[in-house]
Amino acid sequence: METSIVGVGVGITDRFRSVVEDKAARIEHLAPRAQRVDVKVTHRAYHNGRVEDDTVELTLTGKGPIVRAEATDGDKFTALDLAVDKLCEQLRRAKDKRVDARNHPRGAKLDKGSGAIQGIDVQPASVDVLRAVATGEIPIITGNEEEDGYTPVVIRTKEFDPEWMSVEEAVDRMELVGHDFFLFVNASNDHPSVVYRRKGWDYGVISLTTQTAPEAVAS
Repeated sequence: METSIVGVGVGITDRFRSVVEDKAARIEHLAPRAQRVDVKVTHRAYHNGRVEDDTVELTLTGKGPIVRAEATDGDKFTALDLAVDKLCEQLRRAKDKRVDARNHPRGAKLDKGSGAIQGIDVQPASVDVLRAVATGEIPIITGNEEEDGYTPVVIRTKEFDPEWMSVEEAVDRMELVGHDFFLFVNASNDHPSVVYRRKGWDYGVISLTTQTAPEAVAS
């Protein structure tokens, strides 16, 4: 497996490169199909009394989804250890989930006749509820105009190209990137969907569906 190390605001010593090579062998043992691991070390020098720190970002690429992990510490070697631990834990979780799926097949199943979803704790809204929301019978509560222009929360936005995949593939991708949710387009119905982690090996799915607008009632 190839390794690439880049330093931003910090020099990369031979000792650090040697430690990365040792860690790469550990990663390769858990991900034998991996072809390359990119290591990015970013040094931040703060003012106003804040302690300087280093962030280590790991990106694992190969035959399969990309796996990422990062960690921050005052010492780049410690940050490297933490990032490697996170990456290995994500790889282990993904492997355990695949083994569990083979031994105990599970997944979301839609009963087309009743519209019920089995296998996940998600109950789709009924047609009556959707119609009531669309007609205003059930009001949608929003903030007032004075508050709409202000928020103390900084919202980070990202845009990605849509990817069509099954629910099972989306869960695998979520485990590999180490997130609690994953946005995708369900290949079985073309609906934008999100899988999210619940307790243990339980997962949930939320989908957006296109509904026909209610017919106008003649007066």
